[in-house]
Amino acid sequence: MADTIIVDTATRIFQDLCEADTVNGAEKGEWPAPLWDALAENGLPLAWISDEFGGAGAEIADGFAVLRVAGRFAAPVPVAETLIAGWLLAQARISAPAGPMTLAPVHADGHIELGGDGRLQGRARHVPFARNAGHLAVLCRRGSDRMVALVAAGTIPMIHGTSLAGEPRDEVSFDGALVQAAEPAPSGVDEAALSLLGAAARTQQMAGALERILDQSVQFALDRVQFGRPIAKFQAVQHNLATLAGEVAAAGAAADAAAEAIAAHGIAGDTVAGEVAIAKVRVGEAAGTGAAIAHQVHGAMGFTYEHSLHHATRRLWSWREEFGNETVWATRLGHLVAAQGADRLWHFITAGS
Repeated sequence: MADTIIVDTATRIFQDLCEADTVNGAEKGEWPAPLWDALAENGLPLAWISDEFGGAGAEIADGFAVLRVAGRFAAPVPVAETLIAGWLLAQARISAPAGPMTLAPVHADGHIELGGDGRLQGRARHVPFARNAGHLAVLCRRGSDRMVALVAAGTIPMIHGTSLAGEPRDEVSFDGALVQAAEPAPSGVDEAALSLLGAAARTQQMAGALERILDQSVQFALDRVQFGRPIAKFQAVQHNLATLAGEVAAAGAAADAAAEAIAAHGIAGDTVAGEVAIAKVRVGEAAGTGAAIAHQVHGAMGFTYEHSLHHATRRLWSWREEFGNETVWATRLGHLVAAQGADRLWHFITAGS
């Protein structure tokens, strides 16, 4: 259970400093410094790091709750990325620097090498907010050993790119980059674990964005008058809104189940892998259905850039593809279930392990 004080603090910050103009400005390349500074002053981006390594020392559940709120407000800052990067550094007992961070690689097949001279070799694609980050936490290899390295973003070249939502997704070249710190990654901290944690984070952001489009759609249906009455009075619209509400509830439950599994068991084990796989599949499905319904309810107005509906829907379409889409995680879930055998199937379905 997340700390309500932390959730309330995050909600207040986003309400005050993450308006539509903030999101639109970020898409044009304007860094929302007041928003990030307020989040940082309250320790929210470093919630998953203990005081010993420069963080806020909050619970895993608190960080996930902050991500739900961030998703609801379409926050154009690397809260999720800084949380995960800080977590990765802390696993290797590396203190987190101040400022926004991101992580690499973000694909499970990413491969970055650390040489004996303390320099990296390799590239990473679609790195979120790389151009805005002060540092990158890098999961790399030195021979057969996995390492966690801290790299200053200003020292590495990158090619700017954007996601469907207009957020930075950059290609980063680590060739010759000198690390500021590097320590062995503990057992279990690997590319699959990073993908798992990233997927869980995205499900929370997507669940928040789904809550937003439900609120927007209900309010629009109440306000929009056609044929002499609000469109919310029409049965077809009511049916669509009920379907959307069901998708939002299912997505939220799945995302929370994954977060609770990680909070209880860490990132290892079939229980956690199964819950995250289920969440990424179910929330991804809800994103597709929910965004379609929201745009249908809003009609042509919802497709305009001036309307803020796209702040959430474009992020839903973008986030569902990141850290593995439904196909990727459904395949992983199938392998996991098959490996447990037929005798464990019913227990897996009913008990989640």
